[in-house]
Amino acid sequence: MIKSTIRKDDYRAIYRFLDRVSPVGFDCGTLCSCACCGTPEDENWEEEMGIYLLPGEDKVHDRNDGWLKWSEESTDEFEFPSSWNGKVFFVRCKDAPDCPREKRPIQCRTYPLSPHFLDEGHLVLIWNTEEVPYKCPLIEENMKLNTDFIHATYTVWKHLVRDPLILDLVETESVKREKKSCIIQVVYDPMRPDLYE
Repeated sequence: MIKSTIRKDDYRAIYRFLDRVSPVGFDCGTLCSCACCGTPEDENWEEEMGIYLLPGEDKVHDRNDGWLKWSEESTDEFEFPSSWNGKVFFVRCKDAPDCPREKRPIQCRTYPLSPHFLDEGHLVLIWNTEEVPYKCPLIEENMKLNTDFIHATYTVWKHLVRDPLILDLVETESVKREKKSCIIQVVYDPMRPDLYE
């Protein structure tokens, strides 16, 4: 497994911090029947729904816990940064959408936002533009998200990118979006606090 500078206690603190916030004032899964947690209904979608853990994030999960299906994926087979050498963990929820919410991985907790670097390493949050077999109403309808959720998500990613591997990941994903000419809609920019009021 690739090694991270982020310790188990740091990940636990991040989880507790994100436990206090939610994208909206209700369970957003009620808008889409928890589409981001389930099995894709699109018959043209060949991949099983799941998410990879960030480097070192596996330390806060018990592989014998039973609610996740684990696999190890080679970083050579996917578009991971060149600094990611070895294996990464890919997890799938066995009982979606009835997962233990307090154990969800970081990228589940911060969805529908993604970290993105603008010019000269300026970190912002954008709507997640990853290709998936469902439509997220929060993104599709450009719904207003809770300010505390946005600020907590930014704080977490600002901390996470101090790790060289996670920094490389966010930089790689940012460049990939730019090259694909993806629509990049900034949700939060600390240099423009009035952007999302």
